[in-house]
Amino acid sequence: MTTATIRRDYRASLILDLRGSTDAPETVIDKLKEVLKSIDCKVNEVENLGQKEFSRVVDRKFPSGLYVQFHFEGPVTAPTAFREKLRLDRTINRLLVQVTK
Repeated sequence: MTTATIRRDYRASLILDLRGSTDAPETVIDKLKEVLKSIDCKVNEVENLGQKEFSRVVDRKFPSGLYVQFHFEGPVTAPTAFREKLRLDRTINRLLVQVTK
């Protein structure tokens, strides 16, 4: 069995920085879903956890961010490909991809 045929369940947790964006949060979430679909992933669930204050503010001009979680199924190369596709996206402040059961 090759690594391309092995599929796993993942959870991606993101903090979005929408300060300079004119798009609505739903539009940004839809774009992220399309990115996941482009790397051969099936999005099972999207949770918009809302705007939350940071416990430790690094930049006083950015005291809170929009938290979003994606539950998806994809190949073992999906986390690396997802990070690479979003590497230069300024609306993504933080990204954590975890393997779920």
